[in-house]
Amino acid sequence: QVQLAESGGGLVQAGGSLRLSCAASGRTSSRYAMGWFRQAPGKEREFVAAISWSGGSISYADSVKGRFTVSRDNAKNTVFLQMNSLKPEDTAVYYCARKAGDYVASYVASYPYWGQGTQVTVSS
Repeated sequence: QVQLAESGGGLVQAGGSLRLSCAASGRTSSRYAMGWFRQAPGKEREFVAAISWSGGSISYADSVKGRFTVSRDNAKNTVFLQMNSLKPEDTAVYYCARKAGDYVASYVASYPYWGQGTQVTVSS
């Protein structure tokens, strides 16, 4: 079994920053890519960023390029999402997800393991 737990969400003013963390536990011995997704009320879950095991392959949604940075610390089984220059439209529940393999992907269906999510609210 794989467990993922997000933390670091909260309320921030537009232009501010937050750093999300996602700690993995359980079956973490294999190499795997990790992703971040978000879901706003009334909208579908959408891709935000993904990172391979080594960090050598990274992908971002166009809407967050230049503002968000994904990273990981494999020794601590943790992946991070640094979010800068936040906008009200970034308000959503943010989820981390783990792939079964080690290549980045932007499709929800590519990720079998999900955390419970953390709320990010950006006020204008």
